[in-house]
Parts: sequence; C-alpha cells; structure tokens
Amino acid sequence: MRNSVIVFVAVLTALAAFAPAAAAGGGVADVAQEEPTCEFPFEGEDATGETVTVDEEPESVVALQPSDAQVMHEIGAEEKLSGMPVGEYTAYLEADEELDITEDDGVTPVTEEVIDRDPDVVLAANALEGDELIDQLRDAGLDVYVFPTEESLDGVAENVRLTGEIVGECDGAEDALEEFEERLETIEATVEDEEHPLAYYEMGDGFTAGEGTFQDEIITTAGVENLGAEAGIEGWAEISDEVVVEEDPEWIIYGESWGDEPPVSEAVMGTTAYQDDQFVAVNDQYMSQPGPLVVEAIEEIVAEVHPEAYAEAADETEDDAADETDDADDEADADDADADDAVDEPADDAAEDDDSIPGFGVPAVVAALIAVLAVLAHRR
Repeated sequence: MRNSVIVFVAVLTALAAFAPAAAAGGGVADVAQEEPTCEFPFEGEDATGETVTVDEEPESVVALQPSDAQVMHEIGAEEKLSGMPVGEYTAYLEADEELDITEDDGVTPVTEEVIDRDPDVVLAANALEGDELIDQLRDAGLDVYVFPTEESLDGVAENVRLTGEIVGECDGAEDALEEFEERLETIEATVEDEEHPLAYYEMGDGFTAGEGTFQDEIITTAGVENLGAEAGIEGWAEISDEVVVEEDPEWIIYGESWGDEPPVSEAVMGTTAYQDDQFVAVNDQYMSQPGPLVVEAIEEIVAEVHPEAYAEAADETEDDAADETDDADDEADADDADADDAVDEPADDAAEDDDSIPGFGVPAVVAALIAVLAVLAHRR
C-alpha cells in the first residue's frame, strides 16, 4: 500500500509543479462560468501551448485519464467514448472493459491502444502534461487537447465547460455546471454559520495535503480547517506525528478504501479525533479526481462534521423541490383548462352553425390541438 501512496503523491506533486495557486482563504470558490458554446471548427490553445483544432463535432473520443472519463459521463457524452481507463479508478463509471486503453494498472495509457481507436479527438488531463505520450499521439496524426492543471473548484468547472465545447455536448455541460454550482451554493449556506473544526487528512503512510492543493480546497469548502495547511505544509508531503499530535485535530478524513478506521500511527491514535471516533471516510476517487463529482466528497464531509446543518439543508432542498413540482403541476393544469376552453368553445358554436367561423378555421383548430398535445407531453 505504501508504494501506491508514494506513486499517488508523486503524481500529485508533478501536477503541483504546473499548478496555479488555489483559491486563497478557503471557502467556496466562484464557479460561475460563461455558457459553453458549441461551434465547429473548435479552436483553442491547450496547456502545452499547442493550438488544437477540431473541424467537426467528434463522434469518437478517447479520454486518457479517469477524470477525463468522469467529465464525459457527467455531461452525458459517454456514448462518444471509444477509449478510456477501465479499472479501480473508474469502477464507479461502470464502463465496458472493451474501452480500456491502459496497462494493467488501470491508469497508464498505452500509445498503441489509443492510436488503434482512431478517435476524432483525445482528451488529456493535466497529469499527462509534458508526457512523451502526447507527442507520440500527435505524431500519429491525432488531435490531443491537454487541459491545464487546475487546483480549484472553479478550475473544475472550466474544464467541464471546455470539454462540452470540444466534444459538442454543450447542453450537457451547461446542465452539469448548473447542478455543480447549485450544490456548492447549498454547501456554502450550510456551513457558513457553523464552527470550522480542525481536521487531519490522512492519505496513508503519514502523507497529507497542504496549502496549494486541490484537496485543501475540498476540505475548507466543507466547513473544516485543514491541519496540513495550518501546519505550513505545501503540496503533498509527509507530516510528522509530533506535529499532528501537537495540533490535535478534532476530525480525521481519509479514503474509504483503507477500511473502517484511518491508517494512522499509534501516536496519532492519542488525538481527540481518534479518541472520539470522529472519522470521515470519503470516496477515494471523488476526493482525488478533479471532476464534477468532487462535490460528492465535500458533501460526505459536511454530512459527518455538520450533521444537523446538513440535515436541515437537505430538508429545505426537498421542500423546494416539492414546491417546484406543485407549481409545475398547477401551471400544467391551468394550461390544460385553457387548452380545453380553446377547443370546446368553437365546437359549441359549430353545433349551432355549420358555417365556418371567421378567424377560427381549420388551421386554428389544428393549432389548438397541437397546444393540447404539447401540454400533455410536457406533463409526461
């Protein structure tokens, strides 16, 4: 397991070398984005400085990294995927094994596998920025768009918008962005007046995430202070037991793949968090992949650390949804009544007089019937 953690941290550290600073001060980032616009040919400069041109809406797309595949699924473009990583890091996407383009580790793309798929465009998350694989794919004549490293929530939103524009799924991207923003706004309102306790994010073998990392923003957005950042850790690094014990966190956050308890040392077991069994086990993939589902990890933390506020927010959300449904039903009923009147009144007049009524001939009747059908279809 230690080797896996070291590899994971090495990848994250490589990302940090290219990353801009995360949003300062914690809290919820401003994820409001301009609406995605699907116009082809698409032309844009990617993270490598390459101008990538996609002449027509792609029918075949290869996602090189798990986060690329996640975004494609979240915007409703999964049917366009002709290749992606298939393994433990994407198991939650339930993809067909025939789509796998990786080595046995389920994350390292195989150049020949990607080329054989002959995709219209290849999406590459920032983890591959500078990788020779990118040059090999381009030398083979493939259009490869490398996303910039974004260690913030508004960066996630920007990648969603860009993906929608590149693959021609702007409606799906806009829907995903709206849901993403709404859920973050709900989280912000939920934790705004709550105390923000200190939490230690244990990645395994004493590694943690500090300032300038994506996980730091996830943690602080959830209404919790990040011990790693408070202790002066930058990026992903090991933190000493002495520092953790001295800081004495109230909560310990860790990946659920570790099991029922966080993988901490015996010394850290003496902290308030461990003694009080105040653990938050989060989905490893949602916590580590910069895609829209990071909001799930944030909500998991909020639900455990601020249960009463979370339950209250959930109830309010359900009430709002019920009110919207009732309003929609009332509006549909009113439309039904109006449409019935529009049809019934001329029919009564026609029974008295077989002559056509000026202004309400066959075209108008057809239009009224279409209105009724539209209302009925809307209610379904």
